[in-house]
Amino acid sequence: MRQPDIEIYLKDADVGHQKITDWLQQAVGACSPWQQRGQTWKCQAGNIPVTWIPKAVGKWNSLLLESDQTPWEDDIACARAAFAALGVEVRCAPGSWAEEDGEEDADRWIRVSTDGEEEITWRTA
Repeated sequence: MRQPDIEIYLKDADVGHQKITDWLQQAVGACSPWQQRGQTWKCQAGNIPVTWIPKAVGKWNSLLLESDQTPWEDDIACARAAFAALGVEVRCAPGSWAEEDGEEDADRWIRVSTDGEEEITWRTA
């Protein structure tokens, strides 16, 4: 089932929003210029609103695609594509998560890296 939006986390400051722009333009469509509001950057990739938050969790940058019309079915598919295109470790939730799912499930993440793909526990709070 297609997720209502896509959110992935990319490691390191090496992946700035310019590299993200280049990737999104190839994968989704032309990007509008980025607008900065505080620590948050926003643009449109094709018809999809995009939010980029550098160092959202420690060294991890958040990329949020606010649409169910992305080329990817879910966060994991997007994480795989981002890793393949950008060559940096990517983390994402294994599926949709809601408050009623409990705290333990909130710490379940998928890591996509040079080591392959694996489920990890990542305590972000």
